Amino acid sequence: MKMYIDGEWVNGHGSGDVEKYSPTDGKLLYSFKSASKDDAAAAIDATYDAFPKWSEKTSVERSKIIYKAKELIEKRRKELEKIVILENGKINKEAEEEVDGVLDQLQYYAEFARKINGEIVEGENAHRKIFQYLVPYGTVVAITPWNFPAAMVARKLAPALLAGNTVVLKPSSDTPGSAEWLVKKFVEAGLPKGVLNFIAGRGSELGNFLVSHKKVALVTMTGSTSTGQSIMEKASSNMAKLILELGGKAPFMVWKDADMASALKTLAWAKYWNAGQSCIAAERLYIHEDIYDTFIRKFAELSKRLSLGSSASADMGPLINAGALKGIEQSVDDAVKSGAKIVIGGRRPKLSGNVANGYYYAPTVIRDAGQKSKLFQEEIFGPVIGAMKISSKEEMFEKANDSKYGLASYLFTKDLNLAEEAAERIRFGELYINMPGPEASQGYHTGFRMTGQAGEGSVHGIREYLKLKNVYIDYSGKEPNIPTVKKKLLR
Repeated sequence: MKMYIDGEWVNGHGSGDVEKYSPTDGKLLYSFKSASKDDAAAAIDATYDAFPKWSEKTSVERSKIIYKAKELIEKRRKELEKIVILENGKINKEAEEEVDGVLDQLQYYAEFARKINGEIVEGENAHRKIFQYLVPYGTVVAITPWNFPAAMVARKLAPALLAGNTVVLKPSSDTPGSAEWLVKKFVEAGLPKGVLNFIAGRGSELGNFLVSHKKVALVTMTGSTSTGQSIMEKASSNMAKLILELGGKAPFMVWKDADMASALKTLAWAKYWNAGQSCIAAERLYIHEDIYDTFIRKFAELSKRLSLGSSASADMGPLINAGALKGIEQSVDDAVKSGAKIVIGGRRPKLSGNVANGYYYAPTVIRDAGQKSKLFQEEIFGPVIGAMKISSKEEMFEKANDSKYGLASYLFTKDLNLAEEAAERIRFGELYINMPGPEASQGYHTGFRMTGQAGEGSVHGIREYLKLKNVYIDYSGKEPNIPTVKKKLLR
């Protein structure tokens, strides 16, 4: 693992090695020398120096490089899929879908090259105009998570670079290989020296330094709420713009008239996709009392049939590391101690062969936990869901909204009036009605409350990387009408 700083691939100069263990079998995959603060400073300096020339290029010129990177990735996509599987533990199908997402993001944002428009606003008289330009911020620090290690890199790099910003990319220390591979493709596509820099290492050592640096104009981060709060505090010293996608605790609501087969299938995806390690994962299940017992039984039966492992035929992979596995076990233990009942799962599965020591946890459904329990209030980030019975739409809306997070939510119903009411009353950035996710490139991925601020995706996501600059012009040729006191000062 090497760093890419000011156009050169170099070793990190940090104080210690970062070790990466395989999620599928627990064995050491590799280790690398972490970047140091001096490396981070050099990367920021490189982006700062490269910004003037890069921002002077047209968006069409910049988009050509993004298109070229997309073509290079597409030709060798199997390499990236293997890295994602190795580092993250995703099953084959999920790795393929993630690389599909990378290509879609790059294609989508590059197509905006001729669609970034400012405005001309009327002044206070016929000879005055206000030109409002959309201009890049400057140096962007992009901090990406481990759960979608390739897709999140693409979702941040493409709009930031297209807008004319320069970027320091810092991926999770659990999955730096995917980011490194993608950076190489951007370099191969012809990205000028200094425009994109890549450093890897522990966030606890590099994060605060990066986000508080005086030359950093914008920070974009996907990760935990606690990390986001720390970034807000540190970045305030420089008043950097923030794009933060943080925690989620998605409610999955099933009304009594729902298409049960469709709801079951979607819930299986929303809960077990990437082993539940997704910000939009279903984490709270609210089912109408008329179908509660039947739905729980059928979902438990479906969950029981899922196969775990690393083979091409597996339905679900492992958790990212030993710490995540321990955290899931603690969450389930706490739920049981508080009186909740495990319907299915609640343990590590008994696996054999090369996955016996992997970080796997069985699909788990828990009922009879209270609304204020940790199971219903704290983000689990694993293949565990709490189920609760509801008897009215008022109760459903109230409990669904009872969360400090507000990213994704789901509703299954055939009642169009209820669907429309939910669209108005559910206070989440995304509501999926009678369908699964994930979010589309043309959708604006954002949340309420502790889920963060700003957002990504769509034209609104591109504009997060652009600042509105106002230029006032008077072309009348006449002497300006300045108040008397000021006129005296000018004589």
